[in-house]
Amino acid sequence: MSIPKTQKAVIFETNGGPLKYADIQVPKPKANELLINVKYSGVCHTDLHAWKGDWPLATKLPLVGGHEGAGVVVGMGENVVGWEIGDYAGIKWLNGSCLSCEFCNTSNESNCADADLSGYTHDGSFQQYATADAVQAARIPKGVDLAQVAPILCAGITVYKALKTANLAAGQWVAISGAGGGLGSLAIQYAKAMGYRVLGIDGGEEKGEFVKSLGAEYYVDFTKSKDVAKEIIKVTNGGPHGVINVSVSEAAISQSCQYVRSLGTVVLVGLPAGAKVTAPVFESVVKSISIRGSYVGNRADTAEAIDFFTRGLIKCPIKIAGLSELPKIYELMEQGKIIGRYVVDTSK
Repeated sequence: MSIPKTQKAVIFETNGGPLKYADIQVPKPKANELLINVKYSGVCHTDLHAWKGDWPLATKLPLVGGHEGAGVVVGMGENVVGWEIGDYAGIKWLNGSCLSCEFCNTSNESNCADADLSGYTHDGSFQQYATADAVQAARIPKGVDLAQVAPILCAGITVYKALKTANLAAGQWVAISGAGGGLGSLAIQYAKAMGYRVLGIDGGEEKGEFVKSLGAEYYVDFTKSKDVAKEIIKVTNGGPHGVINVSVSEAAISQSCQYVRSLGTVVLVGLPAGAKVTAPVFESVVKSISIRGSYVGNRADTAEAIDFFTRGLIKCPIKIAGLSELPKIYELMEQGKIIGRYVVDTSK
């Protein structure tokens, strides 16, 4: 397969600086890496944070963002085994890890101190050709729609892991805070596929219709509800057994600690810069609630999340745009105007 020397990409040289649609060099894979011809890449809220540089973790600069890349293997390093040219592969947030620390050895490689992150410390998927560690690259079955599967590589895996972290039983209630966004829309579907009852929380009638169409039994509109916590407790007859916080509202995250059911679990997923969780100690102790952080999934979580998708249980609501339109997508994301998930076509 002929591999060009240059390619189109969106790159920025300083945090918050211009997002340039430009020609750059095609990277060469290291001994342990794949070279993937990225066909489509999902756009995640994390990409916005990477560009702004507002997390307490420095990005590499200049940087090509993106970590939901779906494409075809076109090259590989000399130490790669188990992959073939033409295989479908996915670029995830976790690009690689040391594979020898206590976290890597217990299948918690995302917590590795030396983790390499796509679109953050490693040039990501907003380019036509990108590299990925062969161990961590996601295996995508042949014949899968690469545009549709792209958001599964971060958003899908992330919410699936969060739902596992909530440790719920079939038939129990889970509340999804931020249900109308890219993460929330997938969380609803995974929750339904796992047998849970779903309550969606977001703002506006349009998002309400959207989350109900995905399978949410009930929708709480925080812009209209007189008492969000009271309404949620009433509808779920005592509060949800678990709450998945994909919202980036600090107030909403803290509020979830109030309405979660006794012995329930509040799962933190969204990462608003500088935010804190405030939970009343007395009520938290008496109710015996758990507050847990959930980061990206491991290789097993990845395979399971993709399997749910390939079996037709997850329909990713996406809008496709050209890679050159990425700056406009970032603007919409900042304004909170995106319903579902944007996916960029790297050929445009």
